[in-house]
Amino acid sequence: MGKPINVQTINDTEGTVLFVVIPYQDYLHLCEKADHLIPHEVVGLMVQPQFSPIRAWREYLNLTPAEVAARLGMTQEAFARLEEERVKPHKRMLSKVAKVLNITVEQLDV
Repeated sequence: MGKPINVQTINDTEGTVLFVVIPYQDYLHLCEKADHLIPHEVVGLMVQPQFSPIRAWREYLNLTPAEVAARLGMTQEAFARLEEERVKPHKRMLSKVAKVLNITVEQLDV
């Protein structure tokens, strides 16, 4: 477990917390950790039948299969096979897909 973050709250006149202020170094540390998070919408898609992590991310990013296939330099048919739920791509391919989707490999390799 990490060290506790020193926080300061700013409240309205009724005492409801409106803002939280944290030290800048703690903020930077939290930002680094956030790079590997998966948005709720992507997780929601991943739990649906027939949705691989690649397809969930592609749809979340509002990209067509043709767009991603072109970015990867492959045919749309080849990308469709890669995107199938039952296919587990090799790390090298996951790295390429992550790069064209502008996400981390860890966000795809779930």
